[in-house]
Amino acid sequence: MALRRCTRRSDIAVYLYRCPDHGTTETRCAMGAAPAAVECPACGTSAARVFTAPRLSFGSPVRRALVERTERTRDEPDVVSSPPPPPPGRGPGRRADVLRNPALSRLPRP
Repeated sequence: MALRRCTRRSDIAVYLYRCPDHGTTETRCAMGAAPAAVECPACGTSAARVFTAPRLSFGSPVRRALVERTERTRDEPDVVSSPPPPPPGRGPGRRADVLRNPALSRLPRP
């Protein structure tokens, strides 16, 4: 079996391989292009691919929070009892929006 090395310029994913003699090694390959085995950098024998969980925790905390909030509201949407208060400097109601956008005036009113 010929072993391939991942040397593409579009490296975007990190894959883990385990050599029976030297332990684990990481290789960067394009997503979906990782071979089942690579050469061990220390001894050149076959190192089999190890499947692990994706490293999502290394991303931006802001993006991670957004993904978690989106997933949470998919099953448990936020329920509100009233509309949010108007921004400072604006009176009650949404009359200013209706005057600016004629399409809003055709909507049914409660």
